[in-house]
Amino acid sequence: MRVGGVHRRTITLSDDGWAVDIIDQTRLPWQLRVLRIDSLAAAAHAIRDMQVRGAPLIGALAAYGVCLALRASASPAALEQACAELAATRPTAINLGWALARVRGAVQAVGDAGGDGAARVAAAYACAAAICEDDVATCQAIGQHGAAIFEATWRAVGRNRPLRVLTHCNAGWLATVDHGTALAPVYLAHDRGMPLHVWVDETRPRNQGMLTAWELGQHGVPHTVVADNAGGHLLQRGQVDLVIVGTDRTCANGDVCNKIGTYLKALAARDAGVPFYVALPHSSIDWTLGSGAEVPIEERAGRELREVIGRGDGGVMTHVTVVPEATAVANPAFDVTPARLITGLITERGVCEASETGLRGLYPERA
Repeated sequence: MRVGGVHRRTITLSDDGWAVDIIDQTRLPWQLRVLRIDSLAAAAHAIRDMQVRGAPLIGALAAYGVCLALRASASPAALEQACAELAATRPTAINLGWALARVRGAVQAVGDAGGDGAARVAAAYACAAAICEDDVATCQAIGQHGAAIFEATWRAVGRNRPLRVLTHCNAGWLATVDHGTALAPVYLAHDRGMPLHVWVDETRPRNQGMLTAWELGQHGVPHTVVADNAGGHLLQRGQVDLVIVGTDRTCANGDVCNKIGTYLKALAARDAGVPFYVALPHSSIDWTLGSGAEVPIEERAGRELREVIGRGDGGVMTHVTVVPEATAVANPAFDVTPARLITGLITERGVCEASETGLRGLYPERA
């Protein structure tokens, strides 16, 4: 997507052809800083500390993390150690395990065929690049299917005003390699000339809504940031035409695990009679889990809730404590939205109902 009018992706190979460059998302929206990731440890740190975030992008960097580990040692033991270390960084987003399984399989296939260390490293890099390209194509297709829903909704409201969209967290290009999931239809509809206005939840405690606002601003999409708890009010007052969010893991029955607070938006949307859509790539579907009750929910450090990060005097980023140290805090990073609250799932293959039947209809190879 565009940054300062220039197209870029969230992850690219460095000029040396083996390290990778990422955007440090912990510095946004105040500073655009590109980091060079040149080791397994650096990749694991970037994922764990959310210098990269968003399920698809986590998977992409994890794949390159394996590549970087194999440059040091391409042995089977090194492969397994790298996959285990990366898998432990974030437990909820299924794309992480999906990407690691793909890279592991590609490397093992070359090894089984008698390939040497250099061939195994080359296979890992080829697989990581393919994962990135697959994500870009997937998000483009999600955008096409989602934009059709936007157009139908805009027609239904009379085309006499902007379509009003509410989103939660960040499911834009910063969460993927490019284009985004939930924001891909927004960008495509905007580029086609549809008037849009996006309500952006701040999304505490890490304020990922500010990332959404930053990208929308870069792309020229009208938007307004609101407090997390304002979403229900906007829905109740008829100021939202549809809600669209992303997902970190979608179960086989259509239950969706996404950033904490998503469930509340779905409840409010159902009460207000507003459609609630989830945009997801195939890599975010966990066919092994029958329901959201089985999803491991990541509990992150309490510091994220105790502190807020902003720009202080002189433009310097600073941490401000808002919860006393003596006060106990809990920081679950995700919640589960039951399939019954979801109007439809927008995938790269089309739109389906949030159910096992709906998903398997789009992915018959899983039947």
